Amino acid sequence: MSNKSPAEIRDAMWKAMAASPYVMLGLTGKHQHAEPMYAVLDEDAHSEFWFYTKRDNRAAEGGPAMVQFVAKGHDLFACIAGTLTEESDPAIIDKYWSKQVEAWYEQGRQDPSLLMLRFDLDDAEVWETDQSLLGKLKMFTGQTIKGGDEAGSHAVVDV
Repeated sequence: MSNKSPAEIRDAMWKAMAASPYVMLGLTGKHQHAEPMYAVLDEDAHSEFWFYTKRDNRAAEGGPAMVQFVAKGHDLFACIAGTLTEESDPAIIDKYWSKQVEAWYEQGRQDPSLLMLRFDLDDAEVWETDQSLLGKLKMFTGQTIKGGDEAGSHAVVDV
């Protein structure tokens, strides 16, 4: 078993997502593939994040959804369950607006196709593959890795 608490694993997930906020997003219950999206994170909002998209996007209708995340170094993986809803607060839409976002909309902030979705997080399953020194030694010598710190950390966390 891992020595890390679920809170430490959750914090590691947020840190990794902040470093590379690219995820795969899909609606659950739909027979559609997930698609890559850029998650807009806020260090003060630990139970939600946002996506700028267009009204014709496959996720635009919202509802139950899943986000899949892989950290840059492939040392943390997360599957996050939640609910997508349209963000209707103009202050939130403006807060995260940038030149990079504007580049996707012909009419800028006033583009009728602009849609911001809020992803309200329910829970996540997170895996860290940061093996202990013993685990790495066993892997490189072909010995059996017995789990726990030898294999990394895993937790189901409320987010």
